[in-house]
Amino acid sequence: MVKIGVIGTGLMGAPMALRLMSAGYQVWVYNRTQPRLKPLELAGAKVCQTPDELLQAVDAVILMVTDAAAIRSLLPSPPGEATDPASQRSPLNNLTVIQMGTIAPAESQALHQQLADLGASYLEAPVLGSIPEAKTGKLIVMVGADAEQYQRWQPLLECFGSTLYHVGPVGTAAALKLAMNQLIGSLTAAFAQSLSLIQAAGIDVETFMAVVRQSALYAPTFDKKLKRMQSGNFADPNFPTKHLLKDMGLFTEAAQAADLNTLPAESVRQLVAEAVQAGFSEDDYSSIVAMVRSQAQP
Repeated sequence: MVKIGVIGTGLMGAPMALRLMSAGYQVWVYNRTQPRLKPLELAGAKVCQTPDELLQAVDAVILMVTDAAAIRSLLPSPPGEATDPASQRSPLNNLTVIQMGTIAPAESQALHQQLADLGASYLEAPVLGSIPEAKTGKLIVMVGADAEQYQRWQPLLECFGSTLYHVGPVGTAAALKLAMNQLIGSLTAAFAQSLSLIQAAGIDVETFMAVVRQSALYAPTFDKKLKRMQSGNFADPNFPTKHLLKDMGLFTEAAQAADLNTLPAESVRQLVAEAVQAGFSEDDYSSIVAMVRSQAQP
């Protein structure tokens, strides 16, 4: 049986590790916040105290951490690049690294090269969906890899969702993921603005929603965020505002690198940044509605 490691057992990583175990995989786990590992340990996962311990124990490791900087901090330095001899760790011969978080295409390609220098294979497989989909195995998985790597790891990736897309080489799936997350931010901002105008005009919200639902403009995310925006309760998020800010920033940087106009994505990024600055960093990203409404305050 292939030994699988999971580094990063937060909102998404933990249910994904459970999916692997339910499929019969032996799973090793590491998280910087060790208490988060207890439920997984009780479920049968093998807890590692350091990233090195995990990397040396498994055949493949799934990375589900915040950003590229966090990933680099978890991996050994390529030969000749370690500034401290103590940080020059063992090569990762024959290990496969499956990066499933949201990072920039250029960052993913750089990791690909770094891991090749360490003797490891690499593919990117970011996902679309949130905690409910992670728990039920209904994530949409976008894969950037060569054909051989995709075919080899397809059965494992199908633990997370039956909808898999082999987008192309490393970097392409990362770009597609950023494009999708840009839509998350922009659709939510547009809905927050329209909803706020409806409320300011004294129009019944259900009338507004009835019209939207019957139109080509409807997106399911509108109903998912409606109650939060109406109640102002943004606690217990599936996707925190701080993560959307990171992703909107990555999108605008990628768009700029491609010589694209960064508007309106940059405007949405600024709105999300205001929400973070206002104290909504750890809350659900629907909190941006508060920033839309704050513009009307004297």
